[in-house]
Amino acid sequence: MATGLMMDVVSIVVLAYGLYYRRHHRRDLLFAYIALNVGIFAVVSLLLVQRIDIAVGFGLFGVLSIIRLRSSEITQQEIAYYFVALVLGLVNGIAGMWPLTALALNAVLLTVMWIADHQSLLGRTRHQVVTLDVVHADPEALKVDLESRLRARVLQCEVTQVDYVRDVTVVDVRYMVPNSRVGAR
Repeated sequence: MATGLMMDVVSIVVLAYGLYYRRHHRRDLLFAYIALNVGIFAVVSLLLVQRIDIAVGFGLFGVLSIIRLRSSEITQQEIAYYFVALVLGLVNGIAGMWPLTALALNAVLLTVMWIADHQSLLGRTRHQVVTLDVVHADPEALKVDLESRLRARVLQCEVTQVDYVRDVTVVDVRYMVPNSRVGAR
């Protein structure tokens, strides 16, 4: 179990601090990723040591599956980090039985996350919810206004709210920044 714990701690630190925090800077989710990972590791280790019935194990994971992520607006990308933190806990919980397999799976999971979330792969696209101080009746005029304000090419925009009294429009925008702005986040 000590080998599994050591591999788990190293892998979650690499995932949470080395990949997630350095790229996304959300300190609040660091604790959640680490707590979830260590909790899963403990449960899996207990299931293996105590040889608890498989139905109890499935019941525990069933409870985990109904827990809703109720943080302030968690993106699909952050849910992916939650999932990988969970899987790392599972993999390393059984590491005592198959340490080389667990080590290989850790490397695969962390490498895939590093590549999939690398800025050079999708670094030029952005997503933002924009509140405008104007209501546009024409979708093309809205797009031109957004491109002017964002100084970027709008890929997709969807009006989520219009307030004619206050003359306000809320728009969910996906856009691509020019090459010169890629490094600036």
